[in-house]
Amino acid sequence: MKILMFGRGVISAAYGWALERAGHHVEFYVRPGRSAAYGEAIDLDLLDARRKPWGERVVETWPVRYRESLDADHDFDLIVLSVQHYSFAQAAAFLGPRVGRATVLVFNNLWVEPPAATEALPADQVAWGFPGAGGGFTDDGTLRASLLPVVFFGTLDRPATERERVVRGVFRDAGFKLRESADFRGWLLIHFVQNAGLHTQSLRRGSLAGLTTADVRESILATRELFPLLEARGVDLRRHRGDLLPFRAPVWLAAPALARLFKHFPPMRRVVQAHANPEELRAVCRDTLADARRLGVTVPRLEAAEPYFATAAQTTNKH
Repeated sequence: MKILMFGRGVISAAYGWALERAGHHVEFYVRPGRSAAYGEAIDLDLLDARRKPWGERVVETWPVRYRESLDADHDFDLIVLSVQHYSFAQAAAFLGPRVGRATVLVFNNLWVEPPAATEALPADQVAWGFPGAGGGFTDDGTLRASLLPVVFFGTLDRPATERERVVRGVFRDAGFKLRESADFRGWLLIHFVQNAGLHTQSLRRGSLAGLTTADVRESILATRELFPLLEARGVDLRRHRGDLLPFRAPVWLAAPALARLFKHFPPMRRVVQAHANPEELRAVCRDTLADARRLGVTVPRLEAAEPYFATAAQTTNKH
C-alpha cells in the first residue's frame, strides 16, 4: 500500500516507520522548504512494545521520503492525518480538495464534533482511529518515543465500511492489536477530558515525568469533575465503563497504580519523559475549560489550574 503521512510529527514518524517496516511505501507531506531543513533521514530512538510488553529498543537512522506538494491525481491509498488538535481544521481544509481516491485516517485528538471537524473531507473516505504512541523530538532532532501495542479504532454508530476494514488490516498486519469503539465520538471526547484532568497537574509540575502519586490523585479527581461536561456534550458514559474505570475506581487504589505505570512501565515512562510539546497540553485545558463555562458546568480543579495554561492575553485581562 502507498501511504502518505501528513506532516512529520511524533505520531507520523513513529507509525510511518512501523508501516514501512511492514512492507508499505511511506512518504511524508511537509510544508514547502521543510524537506531540506529536516534532512534525508530521521534518527530514531524508539521503544517498540508490539511484541514484548517492556518494549524492544530500536536505535537507527531511517532514510525517509518527503513531498512538498500534493495534487488530487496522486496515487496514495491511505493518508494518515495526525496533527495538533488546534491545527486540524487547517490541515483538513488543505487536504479536502487533494484527497483523490485515498482513505483518510483521522488519527487525532479532537474536541470539536467529529462530523464538523471533517466537513472539508469526503465523508465516505474517512476512517477514525487514535494512536497508542507518544514521545518527542530531542534538541538534536532524534525521535524518542514509544510505540505501544494497541491502536484504537471506531465508528460513529454505524458499521465499519470496506475502506475502514482495509485500514484496520494494515495496522493489524503491522503487528498492532486493535481496540474498537462503536461510539468513537464519545471515546474521543472522553480521551480529551482525561488529558485535561492529567494536565492540570503536569503543567503545574512543569512536566509529565515529575508527577507524584499525590499529583495523579488530583488528576483523577479533576477528570471526575469533567464527567458532567461529557454528559452535557451528549456522551452516554454507560457505553464507556471500561475506559472510565481507572477514574471511577477508589482513588486510593487508582492513583498509586497509575503513578507506578507512568514511572516504572518502560513504554509509558518513555512517553511521559520524552513529551516535548507543552502548548498542546495547555490548549487541551483551555478548550475544555472554555466549553465548561459555555455549558455552565462547574470544574473547580481545572479552573484552579488556569494560571498554568492561560494565554498571555487571558492573564492580562484578569489584572
